[in-house]
Amino acid sequence: MKMTPVTYGGSQRPPRGDYSVARQDYTCDQTWDSYTPEQHELYARLFARQMRLVQGRACDEFLQALRHLNMGARIPRFEQVCELLGRVTGWQIVAVPGLIPEDAFFRLLSQRRFPVTVWLRTPEEFDYIVEPDLFHDLFGHVPLLFEPVFADYMQAYGEGGLKAQRRNALELLARLYWYTVEFGLIATPHGLRVYGAGILSSPGELQRALVDPGPLRIGFDLRRVLRTCYEIDDFQKTYFVIDSFAQLFGETAQDFTPIYEQLLPLPPHPSDRAQPGDRLLAVSTASC
Repeated sequence: MKMTPVTYGGSQRPPRGDYSVARQDYTCDQTWDSYTPEQHELYARLFARQMRLVQGRACDEFLQALRHLNMGARIPRFEQVCELLGRVTGWQIVAVPGLIPEDAFFRLLSQRRFPVTVWLRTPEEFDYIVEPDLFHDLFGHVPLLFEPVFADYMQAYGEGGLKAQRRNALELLARLYWYTVEFGLIATPHGLRVYGAGILSSPGELQRALVDPGPLRIGFDLRRVLRTCYEIDDFQKTYFVIDSFAQLFGETAQDFTPIYEQLLPLPPHPSDRAQPGDRLLAVSTASC
């Protein structure tokens, strides 16, 4: 079976990664010994930079997991991360060549297996990269898999994705992933904090998401999220804010079938415009 790479969002760039080494489920070996000293040093610099930036901006659950992982000195061996993660929430991380098809992605999540890209960006891409790489996946996504409720949400999302394929509703479900797993904010007693991996692994978005007065910050509403377009290659113009991971899990645990039937005929909302009924949060609430 020939492995087929996929493109990211609407990008026309050929995807990176060696798909010839992928198994039928798109997993592959990490081949940790193939990383060069320069790649380990680049990873360590990326990690150190983001660790400075997430202080006071990331949610407590993320910061606690990062300290527990202690994975900043060099590129971690995936099996060592799996050993720690499995004891806490039963999740594993599995190596993949790069972006993988939706069906394979959903199946891995439904099995509590999170796909992590094996290739690392170049030094020239230190500040910005279009396509998710090893650092984005490890630093941005893996720590919150130690949070039990969020870990359950991720598995449920994978199961929901398999169902959405049969309902022709993948575009709607992709928006939920984007506005929660990638670009989600959470309300805390200390103000808004970040839990989305796309923000946590991006220096520009991380410094902007909580304080810039331009973007909308909207209290989480499932139907509103499913109807809202998003920015693929620019800073986000809207962020959705959950009150807790329990709220996120609870509000997405329902059967989406009637929601899809209701929303699929409707036009999507633009990413930069408030809608009637939105619960808007002021930027002062989001300040660090």
